[in-house]
Amino acid sequence: MNRRMAVHACLMLVGVVISSTSFGQGNLRERGTEHPWSISICGGLKDHEGDEAIADIGFASVALTYDYSRRMTFEGVLTVMPSIPGNDQDYYSMGVLVATSNRLMNAAGVDNTSAIGISLECLYHLTRWERIDPYLVAGAGAMFYADDIGDGTVDTTFSVGAGVLYHFNDEWALRADARGFLSGLSSVQANSLINVGAVWTIGAHVPADPRIGDGEIDSDADGLSDLDEIGKYGTDPQNPDTDGDDLSDYDEVMVYKTNPLEKDTDLDMLTDGEEVLAYKTNPLLADTDNGGVSDGHEVLEDSTNPLDPSDDLLLFSLKIEFDTNKSDIKPLYFPDLDKIGKVLARYPGSTAKIEGHADQRKRSVAAYNVRLSERRAQAVLAYLNKNWQVDASRMAAKGYGFSRPVAPNDPVTGNPENRRVDIYIDGANDAKAAAIDVDEPRVREKAADENVPITIDNSLEDDLPEKGAVL
Repeated sequence: MNRRMAVHACLMLVGVVISSTSFGQGNLRERGTEHPWSISICGGLKDHEGDEAIADIGFASVALTYDYSRRMTFEGVLTVMPSIPGNDQDYYSMGVLVATSNRLMNAAGVDNTSAIGISLECLYHLTRWERIDPYLVAGAGAMFYADDIGDGTVDTTFSVGAGVLYHFNDEWALRADARGFLSGLSSVQANSLINVGAVWTIGAHVPADPRIGDGEIDSDADGLSDLDEIGKYGTDPQNPDTDGDDLSDYDEVMVYKTNPLEKDTDLDMLTDGEEVLAYKTNPLLADTDNGGVSDGHEVLEDSTNPLDPSDDLLLFSLKIEFDTNKSDIKPLYFPDLDKIGKVLARYPGSTAKIEGHADQRKRSVAAYNVRLSERRAQAVLAYLNKNWQVDASRMAAKGYGFSRPVAPNDPVTGNPENRRVDIYIDGANDAKAAAIDVDEPRVREKAADENVPITIDNSLEDDLPEKGAVL
């Protein structure tokens, strides 16, 4: 009875862990893998309770596995037990063994039987894509016996346990796990097993690299010699994925031409691995579909298709120069804000998300820059609300500080490209395009005049800004 209670407790624990870390994350976007299918061939030992008709027995199994996401794997398992002996039952009298009988012979009239089992199992990986890959596992299935073992010829099974994979490379791995079982319905038995085997990933063959020869060492088996990793690329010769973006250093350098030291080569908020494996976007191009919005913003913020330009939101990037530590908008930027106000006024059903961004310098403080960039985004919202009567409920302002750069920052001077306010408008996709030319001479000329009157021109021409316009 204690064993059954322990197995029940394990089932409940794994269910809570999996549901709280995976299914409970409603906004989690799954990440794929380039080679999701694999085959496991294993062997092990299954322990049966002492009062069962069958004894402990070795078995063999084969599993077809599918990596549904970075964390979740599903597999169908076929288990074969070709010869299962009966369990002995001893009879004592006054503490002395007087007789022994075979429980299976008593139940089915045979002293040996066989069985085939099928099951569907779910694995939750704790540190996926690392060489050592521990996981939790839970599953359900059925065992089909050749003879009646006392509770019919079919046993339903519910299992829970834990295991670990050791990846030699992308193609081959070893696995081992231990599980507790509940078997049967009318007479529930608590069993356990241990299982070890090899895993072959279909289609993930790692070809020999002809450049790595003549005694050259490739310690992490990523296809790049240690000498090249240290001297040419600056990558870690002991780690096949130096930047941790799910693409090997070799694939980044030789296949995709991305930066093996930077998770997000094109600075679009998606890692290179996510772009290649999950979203099929170009890791070298921030806006793969050329629709005006970066791939990462489409995926993470807008829930649009980064491969379809027609569903991109209307984006305006304002290069507003604020005074140090201030959020007051200077009059020379009012005409650019008026263009955006006109779009929102023309499309009363549209909404706007206003994002404030900063650049990063050596002494930049993250929390302060988030607050400052949010105040500046709020200043834009207030302007549109006051001067264009755009209801505040149609707009949202948020500051991101320097967490979302669009260009590399210099550690001393930062980068003015990252000091910006981005406005994403939803519901105005059919606005006709018209280019806006805000050149530096015009900005400098107005900036030199501190007494520019604050006027709002409501007679702006009918043409509207172009998608992705930089104001």
